[in-house]
Amino acid sequence: MKKILSSTYISFIFLFLYAPIAILIFYSFNKSRGRGIFSGFTVDWYYKLFSNELILTSFLNTIIVALLSSVIATIVGTSAAIGISNFNKKAKHSIMGMTYISIINPEIVTGISLMLLFVIMKIKFGYTTLILAHITFSIPYVILNVLPKLRQKDNSIFEAAMDLGCTTTKAFFKVVMPDIMPGILAGFLMALTYSLDDFVVSYFTTGVTSQTLPITIYSMTRKRVSPEINAISTIIFVIVLITLIIMNIKAIRKEKYILQLKQKRK
Repeated sequence: MKKILSSTYISFIFLFLYAPIAILIFYSFNKSRGRGIFSGFTVDWYYKLFSNELILTSFLNTIIVALLSSVIATIVGTSAAIGISNFNKKAKHSIMGMTYISIINPEIVTGISLMLLFVIMKIKFGYTTLILAHITFSIPYVILNVLPKLRQKDNSIFEAAMDLGCTTTKAFFKVVMPDIMPGILAGFLMALTYSLDDFVVSYFTTGVTSQTLPITIYSMTRKRVSPEINAISTIIFVIVLITLIIMNIKAIRKEKYILQLKQKRK
């Protein structure tokens, strides 16, 4: 009985999470431009998507901003995490408190604050302001992902590398970096995800020629959302799903390989 109840409960949760996406995918093949009536099956919206300059430009802007801001935020955030890990407890708690504030702070406050800062500094709104804004809200996520890995690393291995003739820089890249790499990758992926998904901060810091896909979709809701949006959303979802499947397959194969090695040693 417990298994049936737990299975039913989990099924309802997944239905609640993925039903909207399933509806979006379904209506991406709708012949009608309307959102509530299915008048027949078609793939025309997918063909029209690749001739819609506004959506493609916005999507390209989103990818460029997300990649650039995530890479820079990862470098800055990792460097900051290394510095924080070497501070004393009091300084570390103070800095981490400020880091948490950046995450808990409502996005609208962050967006307006950055907009006012760019106005005072007389920076022209466009790619520069958008990328700087995305770097700002991405750095805390990188720090919070890298710090736990820095706490887990074995300092004795780093010291041993130094004793064997490695310079500080070489020992860091040969010993410390491989240990904290999972945290760095996790931080990068989180920064990339939040950047791709961001609307509020982007809305206050973007320019006329640097609008991202979420802002373009929002501007369409005032009139009528183009069915091409359903098509591009479906494509993004499929790409994410395929990426997750590939990553899971690799992880399973790696686990099997490790188990086989352990069995051979026995």
